[in-house]
Amino acid sequence: MAQQAYVTETDGGGSGTGRRESGLRRLANRIGAGWRGDPRIWRRGLIAAALAVVLALVMAGHAHIPNRFGNLGSLTETFLPWLGLGVPVLLLTAVLRRSATALIAVLVPATVWLNLFGGLLTDKAAGGGDLTVATHNVNADNADPAGTARAVAASGADVVALEELRASAVATYEEALAPTYKYHSVQGTVGLWSKYPLSGIEPVDIKLGWTRAMRATVTTPQGPVAVYVAHLPSVRVKLEAGFTARQRDTSADALGEAIADEPLDRVVLLGDLNGTMNDRALNAVTSQMRSTQGAAGSGFGFSWPASFPMARIDQILVRGVEPVSSWTLPETGSDHLPVAARMRLAADS
Repeated sequence: MAQQAYVTETDGGGSGTGRRESGLRRLANRIGAGWRGDPRIWRRGLIAAALAVVLALVMAGHAHIPNRFGNLGSLTETFLPWLGLGVPVLLLTAVLRRSATALIAVLVPATVWLNLFGGLLTDKAAGGGDLTVATHNVNADNADPAGTARAVAASGADVVALEELRASAVATYEEALAPTYKYHSVQGTVGLWSKYPLSGIEPVDIKLGWTRAMRATVTTPQGPVAVYVAHLPSVRVKLEAGFTARQRDTSADALGEAIADEPLDRVVLLGDLNGTMNDRALNAVTSQMRSTQGAAGSGFGFSWPASFPMARIDQILVRGVEPVSSWTLPETGSDHLPVAARMRLAADS
């Protein structure tokens, strides 16, 4: 009787990488086995697929969500980037439900979100620049105004705007900033500090009955720049009224008119606008200016609340100048983060 020898090859000396790859392959095969040959993969997960389509429609059509009911449109636009969190949730649901329909549907909101915000995920900062500016809502209840002022000055900004200045704390800010900034002006609850001469200083009427905005000409080595400082009214979320922002919207329109009438070509707006660049209520301002964060920043640059930033409501907007970098500064004693930007000023012809 012929004998056959059966030889079993073992891989006792195989690499760890090979074993890991084999384990991943087995895992993929097990997952795939649950999908292959299952006719229900197209019928399951229809609710998740429908939610994915709704999410995509909300993000793509946010401008059409009406503000008539509790300013729902502006509320959606304020936190619009966060709607993207629904994509991984729906993706996980599609996988767990083994639904090909839901899996394909999730690609729609993912694509819409990337189209809206994908450009913010890259670092667009460049070198150079002639002027560095910073703005900070210091919070009227700030327990350490001197420390906050020194922290903002440490950014190296040539021009600093402060909002929500309590009258009793103005002298403290002036004293702390005096060694760095030779020129300054405080108008109502906003102030401007500069290393370069200021002129043409005046309050800007934003229809509040008291001063929360100002304008000044900063004479830089590259020529004059009109600098506006503004603190638009706060918005509130109320159960009985929704997202209330009527006064903020009125003030935004007035500020937009003032900037539109500005005779200088180079304009910088610094301040707490209590709204994001996506919020249609700020169109009177944002339609004529560029965000330094959007043009030359890295990421979303969220500035509020300081403990867990969820929205960029503190803005640096420009017209007639070229942003080269934009960033947020470390937390101070305020509930807002300071924000800063550097820009290139073309010399006057």
